[in-house]
Amino acid sequence: MFRRAFWFTAGAAAGVWATNKVHRKLKQLTPESLAAQAADKAVEAGHRLKDFALDVRAGMLQREAELEQALGLEAPEDPALPAPRRSALGPAAAPVHRDRTYPTHPYNRNEDH
Repeated sequence: MFRRAFWFTAGAAAGVWATNKVHRKLKQLTPESLAAQAADKAVEAGHRLKDFALDVRAGMLQREAELEQALGLEAPEDPALPAPRRSALGPAAAPVHRDRTYPTHPYNRNEDH
């Protein structure tokens, strides 16, 4: 008699446990829960990306300082502002402007024929 009562109780407890586990899993698979999980993952990925960008920027500034020191260039006075860019072509290089009165392409597809 005790044996049957024990197994009946064990079976009922296992059924309650399994039912609760299935209900929890079903709640996780609702559209609202899936959307919240996706939003949390997106926010976490954004934080990781921001941390990566900050690490890259710090490494870039460190390497730039090393190069400036090796080349004997002066560092900018305010580290928050980048140094003005120097043109590789020198000050004599000016942008070339084309005369737009003539078409740049011999065939104009928008032209009515």
